[in-house]
Amino acid sequence: MTASASGSGGGAALRLRGFGWRYAGRKAWACRGVDLDIAAGERVLLVGPSGAGKSTLLRAVAGLLDPETAAEHKGEVLVDGVPAATARDRVGMLLQDPESSLVMSRSGDDVAFGLENAGVPAEQIWPRVDAAFAQVGFPYDRDRPTAALSGGEQQRLALAGALVRRPSVLVLDEPTANLDPAGTATVLGAVSSALTEGSGAGTTLLMVEHRVDAAAGLVDRVVVLEPGGGVADDGPPAEVFGRRGAALAAAGVWVPAPWGPAAPSFTPGPGGDELLTARDLGLTYPRTRRPALSSASLSVRRGTAVAVTGTNGSGKSTLAMLLAGLLPPDTGAVLLDRSDRPLHQWRPRDLCRRVGTVFQDPEHQFVTRTARDELLVGPRRAGVPDGEAAARADELLSRLRLERLAGANPFTLSGGEKRRLSVAAMLATAPDLLVMDEPTFGQDARTWAELLDLCVGLRAGGTAIVAVTHDEAFAAALADERVTVADGVLTADAGVRS
Repeated sequence: MTASASGSGGGAALRLRGFGWRYAGRKAWACRGVDLDIAAGERVLLVGPSGAGKSTLLRAVAGLLDPETAAEHKGEVLVDGVPAATARDRVGMLLQDPESSLVMSRSGDDVAFGLENAGVPAEQIWPRVDAAFAQVGFPYDRDRPTAALSGGEQQRLALAGALVRRPSVLVLDEPTANLDPAGTATVLGAVSSALTEGSGAGTTLLMVEHRVDAAAGLVDRVVVLEPGGGVADDGPPAEVFGRRGAALAAAGVWVPAPWGPAAPSFTPGPGGDELLTARDLGLTYPRTRRPALSSASLSVRRGTAVAVTGTNGSGKSTLAMLLAGLLPPDTGAVLLDRSDRPLHQWRPRDLCRRVGTVFQDPEHQFVTRTARDELLVGPRRAGVPDGEAAARADELLSRLRLERLAGANPFTLSGGEKRRLSVAAMLATAPDLLVMDEPTFGQDARTWAELLDLCVGLRAGGTAIVAVTHDEAFAAALADERVTVADGVLTADAGVRS
């Protein structure tokens, strides 16, 4: 999404004084007492524990917070001395959820939309769209349906939409979320180029990025936010991490080497009999000509974890949906526990008792009005007694630091909180097979470690896990086996680890 207009070039100064924001229905402030000055052309990375209000602050700078929807708000946010709400034409923003940024059915039209609204001359629009595609490494032409894009491809398209209008301030909320390592390098390289070349030279950058090690080289300043407590530290990256590295790591912030903790070690799962068998799976979506998956075969044993890796758009999420029984394949079949009935033909009630699925977009699986109720749906459907279901829900809320949000509507949570809730909802069911698509997206280091520990515990109890992930650290710490998907073709890596 972008809130910028035609782009006048050069950066804008940002000034926040006493900024505070409390969302309707929440007791705690998302941000409070934030005083911050950012000079035109500065590149700033916001860090802080989960719940520190980083995404809220970004939305405030982009002028996207509606005072009528807040329980309380304080202070001011200025862009070159003008209230942010009236300076939206100077700010381009990439939201944490890229899908919410897409407004058109064709990729080219989506990037051109902002230029057309800003009155950019028609003869300039398509050259600028094509240049933005090239800048972010978008792999398709203008006609690619936005509905056919993977999460990582949506991220690149949304970034192209933010860059194409040449804003004075570029606001990025997790710009590399759901991107493979190559895509991460391409996108961060595109951001760097946009800030140093042509009309974008001197653009002010304000970003949140959990991959701090990748982003630290892009910025010249790090600002640390405390939950409800404003700015806790501010300065060059090396100085801030040198002063506060240990404290930040203890609070769950991803701290780059040499200030961060060592990576967790791998312990193999107990193993067991074959639980899931997939043979010769193939699927082509109606809107595309190229198969999303071709002749894919895989077996998964109880008490083991399989990591599925590959570039964006390679077919990983399609494989996950097929393995979970949520899509009917064009060819082949997925069988569970020696059943003769293909998994996609199972009754929903039977399927949810045996297979848990964590979708790439958490909102696609929420069905209740509160976070705690979301954790009770699966166990109740599986026939778990109420007392045991409640105990599971409360334990997961505590371990994943969602206790204070137990009564909150799932759709009002932050991106990282939604992801934790979606994973917790499946963990609460304790299924025989758990299929997860990017389970660690948007997590700070502390909740990442808790998610890993919960998955390790589930695997130790005999659950089979299939995790689609770009998170190399997560795969290294959990996966007994790995498979790679490339252009719809699945290849097993070098066997079982020991």
